[in-house]
Amino acid sequence: MSTEPVLGEPTFLWDDDPPAPSPSPGPAPARGPTDEERTGVPAEPGLWIFVLGDMTIFGVFFVVFAHYLGEDRAALKASASALHQQIGAVNTLVLLASSYFMVRALHAYRAGSARLRADLGFVLVGGAVFLTAKVAEYALVLADGHRPGTELFFTLYFAVTGVHLLHVLIGMALVARWRAVSLRGRSGRIFAEGVAVYWHMVDLLWVVIFNLVYLGATT
Repeated sequence: MSTEPVLGEPTFLWDDDPPAPSPSPGPAPARGPTDEERTGVPAEPGLWIFVLGDMTIFGVFFVVFAHYLGEDRAALKASASALHQQIGAVNTLVLLASSYFMVRALHAYRAGSARLRADLGFVLVGGAVFLTAKVAEYALVLADGHRPGTELFFTLYFAVTGVHLLHVLIGMALVARWRAVSLRGRSGRIFAEGVAVYWHMVDLLWVVIFNLVYLGATT
């Protein structure tokens, strides 16, 4: 199999390493470095700068939310009680499960295992479930008459969960791209590790959002 990149395709999507032999028909994903062979920080330093910057932006929201929660806890508690905690809890479990499959996918990539595609598929399923549940929750909240601009809590709620949902969509697009290039028998180490780092960041942010917005505001 040729290891030359497709014309116009970014080089970080493919590796120079030849794919490991596959015991089953069809191309096997290109093998990345194993845990023992890998050295240094996963992905590339620029990605970590982006991750830290992105988390800082969310951190500003968390500080603002905690400030208003302390100033008018009774009002925010009353508003937060209108949220559907069950949906938030399910979405938390779904993203945690998807992060587990992302870990499996990265291990499969480093081992050159054909299991990679299945694990990435499970990550995409998790993202789709999260997206569906979040849209359903939005519909329920709006049907109850809670809209951005009507209450401070729901203005903050729609802002932060909406931005996070956009991150989930971007993450799903990246995972789908990784899965697509793996079907051709190659994917770049920097890209693969970068997608994994990004997905775990999205998961971590949601855990904080769930604990602060869904649980912290109601206790």
